[in-house]
Amino acid sequence: MHRNPVAKLLLFGATGDLAQRMLLPSLYGLHADGLLPEELTITGAARHEHDDEDYRKFAKKALDEFLPEDRKDESAIGTFLDRIFYQPTDLSDPASFQPLADKIGDISGGLAIYLSTAPSLFEAAIEGLHKVGLAGETVRVGLEKPLGYDLETSREINDAVAKAFPEERTYRIDHYLGKETVQNILALRFGNSFFEPVWNAQGIDNVQITISETVGLEERAGYYETAGALRDMVANHMLQLLALIAMEPPARFEGTDVRDEKSKVFRSLRLIKPEEVPHVTVTGQYGDGAVKGKIVKSYSDELGKPSTTETFVAIKAHVDNWRWQGVPFYLRTGKRMATRQSEIAIQFKSVPHSMFAGRGGLLQPNMLIIRLQPEEYVQLLVMAKEPGLDRDGVRLREVPLNLSMDAEFAGTRRRIAYERLLLDLIEGDQTLFVRRDEVEAQWTWIDAIREGWKANAMKPKSYASGSWGPSAAIALTERDGVTWQDD
Repeated sequence: MHRNPVAKLLLFGATGDLAQRMLLPSLYGLHADGLLPEELTITGAARHEHDDEDYRKFAKKALDEFLPEDRKDESAIGTFLDRIFYQPTDLSDPASFQPLADKIGDISGGLAIYLSTAPSLFEAAIEGLHKVGLAGETVRVGLEKPLGYDLETSREINDAVAKAFPEERTYRIDHYLGKETVQNILALRFGNSFFEPVWNAQGIDNVQITISETVGLEERAGYYETAGALRDMVANHMLQLLALIAMEPPARFEGTDVRDEKSKVFRSLRLIKPEEVPHVTVTGQYGDGAVKGKIVKSYSDELGKPSTTETFVAIKAHVDNWRWQGVPFYLRTGKRMATRQSEIAIQFKSVPHSMFAGRGGLLQPNMLIIRLQPEEYVQLLVMAKEPGLDRDGVRLREVPLNLSMDAEFAGTRRRIAYERLLLDLIEGDQTLFVRRDEVEAQWTWIDAIREGWKANAMKPKSYASGSWGPSAAIALTERDGVTWQDD
């Protein structure tokens, strides 16, 4: 594709946790590998009072703490810090924007803005940038989630952004789309001919998507209490994974083509009616328990007050189109779970007839497992013959065919998702960013579930920390004769 790199990057939230852990190390990684435009300068902006030199010391401390030891090169760190500048900015204060514009200077060579802020400040930020000339034709903006809390607030944010930035200059970020293994879903599906004939309702029985975390609230209590698991994880990461599994083949691996096909999936998601919600969704909230041998508190104890916010959700979803009619997509995510993993399990239909019946035991249906984290691998479970003379009949056993990304590409450095997304923002590639129609179709589906919870007065069921969630989540799949794929 045609790339159009900018000469300047403006990083809002430059003193926050995301900047320290992810953004600064990612930008340094790109710099050290010679992937940033040679003339690119990086201006950090936040409410904290720093001058350029103070912020360079701040950035150096973040790199010292969060860079892997084998990536630390003092010479490269020094030249990277030379690119960095800083301007104190209060997004809620209109007077802050002119000094920021003066600091950045000429933007005729292009400016990319990375905006990571509370949704309540989006409109003020966009208006302020527009008024001081930081939203012109040479400027593109990257927006970090959350982009609203429902369809109405999402539209308000998108409308505010659209006043200054048309869709072709707006980059909505879902960091899951920057993960190497997530992109490998597309390579696996569309780079191999043998999957396509069975990648449909005739070949696949069900799809399971699990994102489980062992952590609790950590430092996110304020945000999480207003969001919950459905908004925090399902409304973006999980639905994006579902779209990559369910989408039709794009003509090209380019922004418009890929996002057109994902959008079709979201429009095909069957809206869950209020009366159906109690039967196809489960909500939970973690209680006391033990995770990795350590006793942990309940959500309400961590929060310091009673709460009805869900920390776990399981959903049975359907994509109503020709390819997927009748195939259930089971989504499950939660905090304080048994293990930390992000995984897609695709269970194929059983063979129509077993010639081994009564001799080699039951045939297990084939399953394709795509593990995104903590390990990265693709595993295909197949039936194989056990070694032996077979005097009592052929005996079969399920065995895995493994493709370990870590092993197969051991000589290639594994990049964190933000490296790819930041580079694509700088160079102007929208393929791995989310379009407005995708976001709003996702919220339409999510809002219907929340309305169903309200209509049925559903409250989260308690589950023990360190478990796989409420027992009702097990029943959700077992009613269909399906078992969750757990380690």
